[in-house]
Amino acid sequence: MNRPLSICLLVCCGIVLAASQSPQTQTPQAQRSQNQPSRTQSPKITDMAGSRANASNETIEGLLRDVACPIQNLDNHATSMGAKCVQDCVRGGSPLVILTKDDRLYFPISARMPDTDQRQVLMPFVGKYVRASGIVFERTGTHAIVITEIKEMKDVTVKDEE
Repeated sequence: MNRPLSICLLVCCGIVLAASQSPQTQTPQAQRSQNQPSRTQSPKITDMAGSRANASNETIEGLLRDVACPIQNLDNHATSMGAKCVQDCVRGGSPLVILTKDDRLYFPISARMPDTDQRQVLMPFVGKYVRASGIVFERTGTHAIVITEIKEMKDVTVKDEE
């Protein structure tokens, strides 16, 4: 009775171990949609980038706004917003993000460690559709960008829905 139980336990452990070490069918990069930001492979290193950082040079486009509304309300998109709500949330201290057309949120961070506030530089762009270039970091679905260049894209209309 002990021997069959031991064999069964050993086989189950082997199956679990093998399943946990099997490679994914696609890498995270292969799973990304066609509407991805442009990337280059060799990012400029920042003060905080470790050797295992998931970083790349990218250019992203989206609406610079507060984080609270698009997290809580999935009807918020990169080309529509409540301008008064965005301004009130930003004045109240809500963190700034860039919301892209594919609904990704990018948190602006500095190139220094400890991180420094990016608000002063970004405030003129709040509520505007922008193109931002820099070093993008990704960790389990969270995106951050060290912005090296930012420009308003005046040809993209952002509708005020208030």
